[in-house]
Amino acid sequence: MIAVEVQHFLGRARDFLKGMDFLKDDLTGFRFSSALLGIHGAISYCDALRIGLGSASVSSDDHGSAAKDLRSLLASKKFEESRGADRLERLLSKKSRIAYARDAAGEVEIKQIVQQAERFAAWAESAGKALKIEGW
Repeated sequence: MIAVEVQHFLGRARDFLKGMDFLKDDLTGFRFSSALLGIHGAISYCDALRIGLGSASVSSDDHGSAAKDLRSLLASKKFEESRGADRLERLLSKKSRIAYARDAAGEVEIKQIVQQAERFAAWAESAGKALKIEGW
């Protein structure tokens, strides 16, 4: 059952990142879409990791505690490479601003979000494999 849930979130994560990758070449026309797809991809990767590491459930309502929960789960498995949780925290801090703020994020900020999402995805893929998460 866990493998099915992991695959569900992992599939979404990879889908979001593919969408972000597709749109990132035109940040003038699709900057908010690119950034939000990257952030949501990171959230889905985090959810896949958390479920695979034994979290009972993941909430779609509050992502604020996701990085803390991930950090705790990684520590419980003695997985020392936790920089991904820091990157996730930074991405999550941008989500509401990108989605709702009146002041427009500039191209530089959007490029940074896209880059951080790509780096988080690479870290998550590596972590999922290294931790031998069922369904990864």
